[in-house]
Formats: sequence, structure tokens, C-alpha cells
Amino acid sequence: MKLLNSYIDDLINRALLEDIIYIDIATDYLIPETHESTAFMVAKDNGVLAGIDVAMRVFGILDPKVQVTKLKNDGDNVSFGEKLVNIHGNTAALLKGERTALNILQHMSGIATAVAKLQSQCEGTNCHICETRKTLPGLRTLEKYAVLCGGGRNHRFNLSDAAMIKDNHIDAYGGLRPAVETLRKKIGHMNRIEVEVRNLKELNEALDCGCEVIMLDNMTPALMKECVEIVNKRAILEASGNITIENVREVAKTGVDVISIGAITHSVKAFDISMKIGEKNDDTLPG
Repeated sequence: MKLLNSYIDDLINRALLEDIIYIDIATDYLIPETHESTAFMVAKDNGVLAGIDVAMRVFGILDPKVQVTKLKNDGDNVSFGEKLVNIHGNTAALLKGERTALNILQHMSGIATAVAKLQSQCEGTNCHICETRKTLPGLRTLEKYAVLCGGGRNHRFNLSDAAMIKDNHIDAYGGLRPAVETLRKKIGHMNRIEVEVRNLKELNEALDCGCEVIMLDNMTPALMKECVEIVNKRAILEASGNITIENVREVAKTGVDVISIGAITHSVKAFDISMKIGEKNDDTLPG
């Protein structure tokens, strides 16, 4: 997956504007404009790296002459204490970009790490982990990229990618079958329909309507397994709702094709990474 430079730069510029409205009071009054330093980032936990190029772009925007030496790449497993990257450039730029760069890198690496742990629990099955649309506004593309870095796959990016008929659609329209049949008459030939089902009755309705993807919403593993047997590969089955690291393997072993988990984006724990500047070199300013 190739992230657009225009998207990345726009996101970073908005983040920097949020953090530095006029001036950086501490940096601008302490650091000479021409001073340069070397810094490095180090992992403070074990996990999977994601977003290193995006994070480094922060410094490139602030100092076009910045020099970056990556020691790890996106998708790499990293261990506590490992150096991830060396950065050399204008000291003020390094200080001003530190928090924005770390915010991006820690969040994306947190997602990749969480996905990798969940996907490892699916080993030996044909099931893969994916995210949902429960993403932070403005960060969806970065978060979905991080899912790929962790070994997962992506769900739809937005409402225009595919039609998902959820419980509220069904209840508002007056039933699953009429909702699907009406939608079939209006969508283009490239659109697929996924429908969310809550019981076996709705499952069979979705099958009869020829839905390509069926989401099993908040079902027990025993009921999911029964659904897998009924469907018998006639549709892609997605399990969702209350799935955690503790029960994800049990769900994967039911035979579902996809497990979607909103928590890997909306409430993921940031991966701990720190940046050290002016250490182990002679670039520190005199006290």
C-alpha cells in the first residue's frame, strides 16, 4: 500500500499548525537558528513498527536538509531498547517535530502491534484480522496502513466502497429481504453487498438474497460454527462484536473468513517510543 505524499503532507501540516500556532517559545528563545544536532528514536517495548516514513516526513517538512538513516522499516518486529532511526538536522526542527512525529509513530505502531498479536492467534486457520470504520477522524488511511503492517487486511475504507446493510438499515427499512432487493435494483455491477445478521433466520434470508458477505454480529462461537456449516462457502463470513485477544482464536477456529475488531483503531494502546537528542555526540549546547 502506497500512501499519497499529498495526504501525508496535508495531515502533518495540520498537526504542526495545531502544535505550533505562532512560535515554539522554549525552542525559539533557546536554540540558535543555525545549530544542528543528531537524534535517535528507540523502542521502549516489543512490537511491530509502522509509520516510520510518515514520522520522518515531519522533520523533512520542518528542515528539508534533514538526514535520516532508518535502522528499521515498517512491518519489522522490534524489541525493547532497539534503535529505530538516526536523524541529523537543524536542532530547532528536531525539537519542534519531536512530538508530532512520535504521536504518529506510536499510534501506528500500536495498531500494527495489536493486529500482529491477534493475527498470530489465527495461525492454522484461514481467518484474517481487519479493522472497521471506527477510526480517528483524519487518520483513517494511516490506521488502515498500520493494520497491513501488522499482518492484517483492510475492510472498506468508506461508505462508497461497498454497501453494508446494518441492523439499523434493516430495522429502518422494514426487513432484511426488502432492503437487499431494493438495493440490488439500484447499485452498480461493481458494488458488493454485505449484510449484518443477528440470528439464523436473518442468515438464511441473506443467503437467499445472494449477499456476497455476511457479518455475524455478536454471536457465540457455537452459533458462528453453525452458520459456517449452513453457508458452506456460499458467502464470505465476517465475525464481529466483543472479540478480544482472549477469545479470538476460538472465533477463528469456527471457520469464519474474517474477524473485524474496532478496538484495534479506536482504543489501541500506543507503542512506547522515545526520541533522544544531543546524546552520545558533541551536539549539545553549553549549559
